[in-house]
Amino acid sequence: MSEVAAAGAQVEEPARPVRIVLAKVGLDGHDRGVKVVARALRDAGFEIIYTGLRQTPQMVVEAALQEDAQVIGLSLHSGAHMTLFPAVVEELRRRRAEDIVVFGGGIVPEDDIVELKKQGVAEIFTPGAPLQSIIDWLRNRFPAR
Repeated sequence: MSEVAAAGAQVEEPARPVRIVLAKVGLDGHDRGVKVVARALRDAGFEIIYTGLRQTPQMVVEAALQEDAQVIGLSLHSGAHMTLFPAVVEELRRRRAEDIVVFGGGIVPEDDIVELKKQGVAEIFTPGAPLQSIIDWLRNRFPAR
């Protein structure tokens, strides 16, 4: 034990990285994009847990709770975003875990983005969004980390 700790001074614990569960929800079988995002976020200092393909909203939320994640990132290209993204948000409400931030990525029309945000999805990144924009958005959301 150091002299400072022995003297009763408070020792700050190092900040832990933001934990992000990334998932492919539904029957979408294309995961190249989410893997690119996972690597970019990991390289930027975030802790990434990738759950893989064909996840249900319940599976994604359960993984986030088990992993003590602050963020869920969803990737979807099948067109079921208006069903599956809100289902994840609703499952978080049901499990009383609304403090977990949900963002998404994929082929989502602008009108649907507006509606998804009304339903509790914090942000949507469409194809071609610079990886740095996702990193910057997360850093702005979690500045103390």
